[in-house]
Amino acid sequence: MHVQKTLQRQAVTLAHGRFRVREVVYVCDGRCKREGALVTRRAPALTELIPPKSTVGYDIMVNVGMERFVGHRQREEIRATLEKEHGIHLSSGEISELGKRFLIYLEALHRDAAPALRAALVADGGWPLHIDATGEDGRGTLLVALAGWRGWVLGAWKIPTERAEAILPRLQEVAAQFGPPCAIMRDLGRAVTEAASGLAKTLGLSIPVLACHLHFLRDVGTDLLREAHDKLRNLFRQMDVRKDLRWFAREQGRRLGTTIDQARDDFRIWQSAPLADPRLPEGPAGMVAVRSLAQWALDYAADGNDQGFPFDLPYLDLYVRCLHAAWAVGAFLRHPPADEKVVKALRRLDRILRPIDCDIPLGQAAKTLSERSQLFTELRDALRLTEGEPSGPEANDAGQNLEKLRGIRQAVDDLTDSLRQRRPERGPAKDLRQAIDIVLAHLERHGNFLWGHAIPIPDQLGGGIRLVDRTNNILEGFFHTMKHGERRRSGRKNLAQDFERLPPAAALAANLTRSDYVSIICGSLDQLPQAFARLDARDRSRSLATVSTNGKQSCEVESASLNAMDRGLVRTKELERCVLAAAGCRA
Repeated sequence: MHVQKTLQRQAVTLAHGRFRVREVVYVCDGRCKREGALVTRRAPALTELIPPKSTVGYDIMVNVGMERFVGHRQREEIRATLEKEHGIHLSSGEISELGKRFLIYLEALHRDAAPALRAALVADGGWPLHIDATGEDGRGTLLVALAGWRGWVLGAWKIPTERAEAILPRLQEVAAQFGPPCAIMRDLGRAVTEAASGLAKTLGLSIPVLACHLHFLRDVGTDLLREAHDKLRNLFRQMDVRKDLRWFAREQGRRLGTTIDQARDDFRIWQSAPLADPRLPEGPAGMVAVRSLAQWALDYAADGNDQGFPFDLPYLDLYVRCLHAAWAVGAFLRHPPADEKVVKALRRLDRILRPIDCDIPLGQAAKTLSERSQLFTELRDALRLTEGEPSGPEANDAGQNLEKLRGIRQAVDDLTDSLRQRRPERGPAKDLRQAIDIVLAHLERHGNFLWGHAIPIPDQLGGGIRLVDRTNNILEGFFHTMKHGERRRSGRKNLAQDFERLPPAAALAANLTRSDYVSIICGSLDQLPQAFARLDARDRSRSLATVSTNGKQSCEVESASLNAMDRGLVRTKELERCVLAAAGCRA
């Protein structure tokens, strides 16, 4: 080797700060070539610090990537931290570019480590595949494949729309890299259902395809309760009960004025005393009591569990509270206090709540919804998906959990038999018959996919069984955390624009919070820059990020009606002029 040239340039790393590089490049004396280029040798100490044709070190790129995609910090926050803690000044644009490069290197490292990751999954006795897609307002659809027992993201892709033909090739790619899954956990969407069944068929293996119990329960509850709940909600809106109660509470608060604090204290004293007869106190304390009756009815959301429809039925809770408040007001009016102001306020509240205490149409709608919610509660109790049950992967010590799973299946079978016996064949119980038919239809359609969570482990790996989680909560929680972080970073509630621009490899960054994954791909997070440097060691003529950016992307069938690239194409003055010119030429 002899000296070919000497290069001088600026560079910056976290370890060294800014420094000036003087690098001697050697070339083979025999003018040997490799892949059309002369064989050269560069300083190995520098190649471990700086990517080819770059001035910013690998450690800064890792720092920026971790802050952006794991810490979900804004560019200005990252810039300020680098300048304050390390004295390194970078522009906002350079921060964004380093974040993109970080994901390119991370994705390449994930592919390189696939054999080692696969070996770890095989040593576990296999891996259950959890699949789901998310987006925002139908845009930026992100498909994620996750290994349930380890909690690793094995693959993430942007797909035009959630369709089976777009999902299946990605699942086949994951199976080719990491081996066939021992089970597939999915939701009840048609596209994911078809793709999961297609994967099991193409692999030619007997892989249990499982439906998420939580999605199943939500699907049943929606079909069972939506119509009745919407009817009750529309009746309340027509009657303006909530509006009148809010106005009443505000008006009573204004009338109490500055005496309200003392009146509240007096009302608390009255509340703590035993209630000998239903008689309200007099004076300001009595006004606070009447106001509190209206506020108690308005606070119906406290009866829910913050789990959303159909697990919470807010308008049924509102009806029950208003009905009880109406009965209480009636009792207080039968034993009115001597204070005429309190009596007058009670009568006004009675006029607001009186329409609630009627059988038609409000009582009838509430009764229908209540009867249907009882059926839903029975199914929920049978599946044991109640508030307080821990989310995430189930414990895999087989014994107790396997017995629990068998008990759940037996309870669902018993409920199915009971519903068939209770179903009225004829007569006036038409709604009950329709409600039971809805539950039985869902059990018939999805029953085969609700069971099969016990996975046998080969004897050479210890034998026994492991259980697959009954829900897709691990992936739902992953998406929730990801979106929460993006909202924290962007400050936007609607993430449609952010998800369109977010690279799919951002999902892989979550793996860096798992020590078992990190130990396989690079040893520790401190060694991640060196792992990235080894990726570039194969070809120092250009960085991996440059190759990925300039490489041709595979073209796929576009099934979205108007994605980001299409909007950039159609929102041009040229197209508008073309359309208007053609429209002006009509005969």
